[in-house]
Amino acid sequence: MCVLFFAHQTHPSYRLVFAGNRDEAYARPATPAGWWNEHADVLAGRDLDAGGTWLGVTRYRRWSVVTNVRDLPAHRPRNRSRGELTTTFLLGEEPPEKYARRVFSERNEFNPFNLIVGDERAVWIVSTHTNAPLELASGVYGLSNATLDDPWPKVVRGKAAFADVLKGDEPDPEACLDFLHDDHRASDDDLPETGVGLETERRLSPLFIASDRYGTRASSVILLNESRGRFVERTYASGGKLGGTVAFDF
Repeated sequence: MCVLFFAHQTHPSYRLVFAGNRDEAYARPATPAGWWNEHADVLAGRDLDAGGTWLGVTRYRRWSVVTNVRDLPAHRPRNRSRGELTTTFLLGEEPPEKYARRVFSERNEFNPFNLIVGDERAVWIVSTHTNAPLELASGVYGLSNATLDDPWPKVVRGKAAFADVLKGDEPDPEACLDFLHDDHRASDDDLPETGVGLETERRLSPLFIASDRYGTRASSVILLNESRGRFVERTYASGGKLGGTVAFDF
């Protein structure tokens, strides 16, 4: 997951409204969102390479999402998979605070990441690039491959579009999927400098990325309140070709 937006306890109808894109190499095998056969309470996609997930929710309204932090010098090929971080939370019962603090103590075993974990009581974020885990106050947040609310062009642009979605009593998943498909490239003056070179910064600057080898693989929307949840996901193949759309109510 490389860019995401969420409203935590700010919408009148939902305690969580989430919209995000997972960007990944098209060759990396994965399954789309679905209920897991061996863990019937977990609804998530699955990375078939390492076995974890980038985003998921449970019938008990626990949810978790991870993004990479773009810090190439800190990357170690033999580190543990970051998809393990989300999966372990979804399968467990630890409160978000306890889990976030435990992950923070183990953060050096993983390549750079941001992890968000939440349940009906609280939402916490833990990162390899901050000084401590943090409980999030009610608010609207954006996150890409830097720290929370770092004003990368795609984060600023996406938060503005997300704010429009949040104006109604019933957020429209289709409207979320539409703004997540925005392929506008940022101007060179606005691009971050993350060590990948100008051409790559340009290619990665839109909310929706499409190329031959790497791009947006899935756009996901989650709505949660005290009595129900909704998960909608749209998948894409090489070059941004539309795959399929699935929707789950629980």
